[in-house]
Amino acid sequence: MLLIGRLRAPRSYLTRARRWALAVTVFVGMQAATVQAQTEAARAGEPAMRPPPVLQDPGLSAPPAQPLSSTAQRLYERVRADLVQVRTLLVGQGSQTSVGSGFVVADGGDVVTNFHVVSQAALEPDRFRLTFSRVDGRHGELRLLAVDVVNDLAVLRPVASGGATSKGAQGRGAVGLAFRDGGQPLEQGEHLYSLGHPLDVGFAVVEGVYNGMVERSHVPSIFFSGSLNPGMSGGPALDAQGRVIGVNVATRLDGQQVSFLVPAERAQALLVRARQARPVTASLYPEIGRQLAVYQAGLTQRFLSLPWRSSGHPRYRVPVPQEVFMRCWGQSSPAETKGLRFERSECSMNQGVFVGGFLSTGVLSTRHEIYDGRSLGPWRYARQVSASFANEAFAGGRHRTAARCSERYVRSGGLPLRAVVCMSAYRKLPGLYDVSVLALTLDDPTGGVLGRFDARGVAFDNALKLAESYIKGFGWTASPSR
Repeated sequence: MLLIGRLRAPRSYLTRARRWALAVTVFVGMQAATVQAQTEAARAGEPAMRPPPVLQDPGLSAPPAQPLSSTAQRLYERVRADLVQVRTLLVGQGSQTSVGSGFVVADGGDVVTNFHVVSQAALEPDRFRLTFSRVDGRHGELRLLAVDVVNDLAVLRPVASGGATSKGAQGRGAVGLAFRDGGQPLEQGEHLYSLGHPLDVGFAVVEGVYNGMVERSHVPSIFFSGSLNPGMSGGPALDAQGRVIGVNVATRLDGQQVSFLVPAERAQALLVRARQARPVTASLYPEIGRQLAVYQAGLTQRFLSLPWRSSGHPRYRVPVPQEVFMRCWGQSSPAETKGLRFERSECSMNQGVFVGGFLSTGVLSTRHEIYDGRSLGPWRYARQVSASFANEAFAGGRHRTAARCSERYVRSGGLPLRAVVCMSAYRKLPGLYDVSVLALTLDDPTGGVLGRFDARGVAFDNALKLAESYIKGFGWTASPSR
């Protein structure tokens, strides 16, 4: 299960070789946390090795456990034979590296789970293999058939004795779970039942309710008020009749009983594609790259079709995205601040696309900071703001090449700007890039605006379109005073 939490605002810095390129950038002292929810690039599933849990006396602080309803008990007994725990093992020694959940589907006996549960085996099949275990103790090998990396889904097939994949390898009592008819929409407040194998301690059922679809999300996701835990990723969420309505995928770290499900129709679509697929034997990086290329094209087109909205600044036109599938949060320096004062706005998508390890992509974000340094004077203001460029980071490292940057003095709507555009290529996903744009107003010696735009995992042409759109979003709100 991916964990979504209240994280500190993403900070950034320039590589040493490029620091000379910026004369002014964001003030170094502002490091306040943001309440913006972001997807954490966690490892797939539940790590096999965990520190010992901290135990508490349940009589001192823990609330009394709520008994399962008769419906939950009935459903668990009915579907328990169709639940599986999915394990990723090292090929060489058989030690597990992650665990998750899955379920057998009625049409053919294949297994549905999350992509992030099996990502290690999908990306490095020569190093990792997949196995399953059932409630009744049966276990066996799994073969990966197909993945949907954007919706975080995968389809697996059990291996029968002798090593051949078999649609009939469900085991005693397993008949497979059926999906709820798409013509029967869920009602707000309808009871749901999530099943899985939390924390590698045993199969469990969690009761909750349907709270509609997540608002302002580019990829459709169900808001489930149930307490999902790591290890339940890939398990089914059922209605009261035992029909699959979603797949467990994520929870919020900064909330209680705020969890998310992949809509069932996305799993059904992947099952259709997997029906004639052969088991995966080579790395799925090429297929994942193809899926991400389609995803970024649609994301870019949708983003560029939305006009920038006003930041409300009386002097400058500052590009702020529409909150159609993004959320924006603001912050300002304390009223008693002496020296450089600021107001900050940050906008970002709620979640990205998990690829594997510590690599997530497919996110757009913007940030701008409005500075007032009149109490400092021109020289102190310029020195303080110029020295802060070490905060601005651009992609690189294990998964991406070092950023290559270009700096220009430009005018947008007559407003003078210093603009820096940096791009970094993905090492194992050819054709995809991260692009970052910095733009700083240059008309005022004791104040101004610095903005930043970031796009992860976009095609080269789309990176240029997005950068151009962002720079052109700056301008004057009115004729500049002389």
